[in-house]
Amino acid sequence: MRDPKGFLLYNVPSFLFLLFLVLLPVLGTIYTSLFREVTFLDREFTFPRNYLFLIEDPLILESLCFTLKFTLVSVLVELVLGVFLALAINQKVPMRGLIRGVALIPWAIPTVVSARVWETMFNYSYGLLNFVTELLFGTRINWLGTDLGAFLVLVVADAWRTTPFVALIVLAGLQSIPKEIYDQAKVDGAGTFRTFLFITLPLLKPFILVALVFRTVDALRVFDIVFVLTEGGPGGSTTPLSMYAYRLYVMGDFGYGSAVSTVLFLISLTAALLIGRHVRSRL
Repeated sequence: MRDPKGFLLYNVPSFLFLLFLVLLPVLGTIYTSLFREVTFLDREFTFPRNYLFLIEDPLILESLCFTLKFTLVSVLVELVLGVFLALAINQKVPMRGLIRGVALIPWAIPTVVSARVWETMFNYSYGLLNFVTELLFGTRINWLGTDLGAFLVLVVADAWRTTPFVALIVLAGLQSIPKEIYDQAKVDGAGTFRTFLFITLPLLKPFILVALVFRTVDALRVFDIVFVLTEGGPGGSTTPLSMYAYRLYVMGDFGYGSAVSTVLFLISLTAALLIGRHVRSRL
């Protein structure tokens, strides 16, 4: 390193950001999880009581199962759709810039706003989809009133909003692939499908893995879209760990809520490290 002072000078803002806005809140949450900290009661050091209660709490298992299932399904859908969307907007067509801008609009819309739009569309009484189903089949579907229906609505709403983000990362990968590779494949007689399968997809793998890291961590801590669309219902079947921790905070049980938040942080960190390690091994 030629200029260590310059390196420190340019990186001090990043270090301060990580310290005060990331590290200290995380350490504070972990510290609070070691205590019985309930409103109107004296603080008491109870470690590891909060974490032992996690094992006995049936709502934790239900929330964890939903969080992992939602992450798996939504991220998989978004990766597949994101790759195909990136391939579509990478084509040389008239007004390509405008098409790319329109395709990225869902990502620019605030999550709460897009969730409210989807809630209106799936509403049992006046929703657009129930208007169509009643017109075609003479019946309405209670989309948000069943476990499966509510889960599918959440996946659709989340995929609609975040697929453009995945497409943006994959598009960067597509534009980094040298055109000469495709020219050589065409000379060798490779068709469109074989070119995609054996050339495009392998070269896009590092970019897909990067998108996988971001989307997995984001999906594990999903909150706002669930809060607006289902509020964790019906019957708590769509309550993620983040919402369960939020409810504990609202009830004034900060110690146990911090324990739940700590577990969610450790799950997200583990997922990010495992996928990130795989990304580094492929670069």
